[in-house]
Amino acid sequence: MYDRVVAGRVVLPEGILEGGWVAIADGVVAAVGSGPRPAAAATDDHGAAYVLPGVIDGQTHAGSQTGFPGLAPTTRAAVRGGVTTIVDMPYDEPDPTTTAAVLARKAEAVATYAVCDVALYGTVPPEPDRADIAALIEGGVCAFKISAFEAHPARFPRIGNAAALALLEAVAPSGLPVGLHNEDQEIVRAATARHRAEGKTGPEFHSPSRPEVAELVATANFLELGAATGAHVHIVHISTPAGFDLVRAYRARGVAATAEMCVHYLHFDADAAMPRLGGRLKVNPPIRGGVREALWRVVETGGATFVSSDHSAWPLSRKAGPTIFDDAAGMPGLDTLLPAFFSDAAARHGADRAAAMTADLLADRPARFFGLVRKGRLAPGLDADIAVLAPGETVHDAAADPHGVGWSAYDGEAFAARPVATYVRGALAFDGRAVTAAEGSGRFVARGN
Repeated sequence: MYDRVVAGRVVLPEGILEGGWVAIADGVVAAVGSGPRPAAAATDDHGAAYVLPGVIDGQTHAGSQTGFPGLAPTTRAAVRGGVTTIVDMPYDEPDPTTTAAVLARKAEAVATYAVCDVALYGTVPPEPDRADIAALIEGGVCAFKISAFEAHPARFPRIGNAAALALLEAVAPSGLPVGLHNEDQEIVRAATARHRAEGKTGPEFHSPSRPEVAELVATANFLELGAATGAHVHIVHISTPAGFDLVRAYRARGVAATAEMCVHYLHFDADAAMPRLGGRLKVNPPIRGGVREALWRVVETGGATFVSSDHSAWPLSRKAGPTIFDDAAGMPGLDTLLPAFFSDAAARHGADRAAAMTADLLADRPARFFGLVRKGRLAPGLDADIAVLAPGETVHDAAADPHGVGWSAYDGEAFAARPVATYVRGALAFDGRAVTAAEGSGRFVARGN
C-alpha cells in the first residue's frame, strides 16, 4: 500500500495522462498510471485539475530585508503558488553568501524556517578568494551570481571585470552556471542623474532611465568573459528581445551561454501598466513597453532557458517614494508565477498546451539547469513534488495571504486557473486555502541531489 495517491490530469513530458494518478511512498514518486487507482493510506482526487510537477522558481530573494528569517514568509508564498523548490539568491541582509560558513548558516536556516525545499546561489566580494569559491562549490551551491551594478556596497556590490574573470576561471571546471545582473552602472547612473535634473521622476521614466543599451552592454561584456574562460555564463533576467538575440549569437559560437525570462516581462507592458501601478511595477532591469509579444516568441522558440519570478517582497511603504527613483526595485511574484504564466500561455495556445509549457519551463528545465536531479518531473524515483492547478477564472488578491506583504502588482488580474494543492516530497504543504506545512519541513537541496 502506498502512502498517498494524487489523482487528476497528470502532466508528463510525453503528454497529459487522462484519469491519471501519482502514487507516493516515503516522499518519492513510486508509480504513475491511469485507470484504477492503487491502494493508499490517502487518496486525493483532484478531478479535472492538472497534476503538475512542482514548480521550481529559479530566482527568489528571501533574505534581502530581514535576513534568513525571510525564508519563512518566502517559502509560504511559494507553496501557495504551487512552488515546491526555490533557488534563492545570495544577497541576504546583512551578509551575502560568499563563504562556506555563511552557506552553512543559511542551510541551517532552511531547516528552521522553510516549508518548501531550497537550493542556493553563492556569490563573491569585489576581490574574490579562490578558496572560498571552491568551498562554496563543495558545499553544494547550484550556481553563482554577480552584478554589474551596485545595489548595495556590501550586500549587493558591483563586481568588476577583473573579479568576474577570476570567478569565471575558478568556476569553469565545475560547469556551474555563473549568473549576472546585467545593467551597466555608468550608463544607468548617468541616465538617472539626467532624468532627475530634468524633473523626469515619474513612473514612466523608470525604463528610459535604465535604457536598453545599459542592459545590452553589460550582457555582451559578460558573454565575452564567458567566451574567454569557457565558463557557463547565464543572464538572470533580460527585458528586451535584443538581449536574447545576443545570447543566441554567442551560443551559436560555442559559448556556454544561457538566458532566463522573468514572468513579469511576459505579463505586463510598461506603457499600459506603469502609469497605473507606478512603483509597484518597478523592477530592474525595467519592464519595457511594446516588447511583450516579441518576448513571448523568444519563449516559444526556445530562446529562454526557463521562466522565474525574481520574487522580492518589499513592504508597500518601500514602493511609495517621492520619485520612482526612490522606490525599491522588485516585487512579490512567487504565488503568481504559476497562474500568471499558465494563464498567458493558455490565452495563446490553449490550456493543455499551456500545462505542458508550464511543466517544461517552470519545472523540468530549471531542475536540469541547477542540477536538482531529484526534481522537475513526475517520474518514479524522483521527489514527489506536485502542484495541482484547477482551471477556472480567479481574480488575484494578495490580501488573501495572511502571511504576505498584502500587495501585488497582479492584484485584480484575472487568471485562468489557480493552485489548489501543493505537495512537497509527498506531504501536503498547501490545501488550497491555507499553508499546512510546518516551518522547518523544507530541506536544503545541494546541486547534484
